[in-house]
Amino acid sequence: MPTKKMPLLLTSSVIAYDHGVALKDTDERIRLAINSIDQWLRIDPTLSIVLCDGSSFDFSELVANRFPTARIECLPFENDQQKVSLFGRGYGEGEIVRHALNHSKFIDDAGAFAKCTSKLWVENFSQCLQSWNGSFLCKGVFKNVFSPFRETEISYIDTRFYVTSTSFYREHFADAHLAIGETQGFGLEDSFLKVVLQNNLKKILFDVAPVICGVGGGIGKYYKNTLTRRLKEDLRLYLVQSNRRFQNLFSCGESSIERPMALDP
Repeated sequence: MPTKKMPLLLTSSVIAYDHGVALKDTDERIRLAINSIDQWLRIDPTLSIVLCDGSSFDFSELVANRFPTARIECLPFENDQQKVSLFGRGYGEGEIVRHALNHSKFIDDAGAFAKCTSKLWVENFSQCLQSWNGSFLCKGVFKNVFSPFRETEISYIDTRFYVTSTSFYREHFADAHLAIGETQGFGLEDSFLKVVLQNNLKKILFDVAPVICGVGGGIGKYYKNTLTRRLKEDLRLYLVQSNRRFQNLFSCGESSIERPMALDP
């Protein structure tokens, strides 16, 4: 089967239907989304980008003026405002990804995509893709890693950035957002982890720590990726990978998941 370039899906909501987020200013959310595209194209000028906005904002004119030679597909549609307000931005993100899967030509042609929340970018994107298994890769967040007296546990899946085939996402994660709120404080990150554990998914965690930069809409601040923090993340990852309880979660070596198609990063 011929290989294809993997597109990037940026999930956006210019209007913050989740009233709990810190960053609510519409103009600022637009500016930061455009800035993230700028950063992604700096990382990979050949990248195909799908910008899907769940508040019906059409970026097409802005994108055409700012990035006239880039391959960018803009998909505006309307989230369920009431449910996003009730269950939070994770619910809206689930709807956005589902809409993109059903309407993006770039994603349909490739059969896979990298997903990142708009306003963010991943500095070591190409390094993250080196262990692509053809199915799914994400970052797991672990607690008690540095505690000598408490057992290390996987806490949740970081849903800001992941890589997936369309078939794998449809099978396992397309409805994950529908479970948000089933218990107090149960969010999209918890729902993704529940899917991983219930289906005994293996070889699905990045072998490297993604260096995620930009502004988090929820906190309204730039992430601080200092050298000290990056070294700590690398050490945390090394310790978790060395723990026999979690070795089968990482993508090192051959994947135990069926590979639906091969893709060039």
